[in-house]
Amino acid sequence: MASGWDRERLIALLKRDALKLGQFTLASGRSSHYYVDGRRVSLSAEGAAIVGAGMLAMLDEVPEVDAVGGLTMGADPIVGATLAAAGMGARPQLRGFLVRKEAKGHGTGNLVEGPLEPGSTVAILDDVATTGGSSLKAVEAVRAMGCSVARVLVMLDRLEGASEAFAEAGLEFRSLLTIRDLGVEPLKPA
Repeated sequence: MASGWDRERLIALLKRDALKLGQFTLASGRSSHYYVDGRRVSLSAEGAAIVGAGMLAMLDEVPEVDAVGGLTMGADPIVGATLAAAGMGARPQLRGFLVRKEAKGHGTGNLVEGPLEPGSTVAILDDVATTGGSSLKAVEAVRAMGCSVARVLVMLDRLEGASEAFAEAGLEFRSLLTIRDLGVEPLKPA
């Protein structure tokens, strides 16, 4: 694995800073007995360094990827951390992009921001995957630009259907951790 990728430390940071137990309503509208706010880790210096190194390690399996990105807001710090790790290592040419939830109503009207070119091979990044909906929106946006998606990579898989949704869409999927790594049993997929 890449230098700086520390699985056990990421587990500790997520447990300490991001995992909340109780009753929560998820973006999907479903109720959950826990919530993971991945940005509480990915927006810390230590967390960003670990997550960036972990993502870069998973990217070692797909050397054809020339850009990484995902749907704003969860992907933003993960993309930045991955680019910083790549720039300090063996992939200084890696580019990033962010996908808006809807196209800008002014300026260039972009849905995808950043130096992404048609024909690029990309990896979609995100912090937490539940059903995979956010990442699938990003996949749709970059495919509409003429890019191919080599893989979807997330910091944490809640084990609630994302893997199956990506498989159904013909996408390879990997996660640094699953919710079970934090000692929590997942909800059953809806």
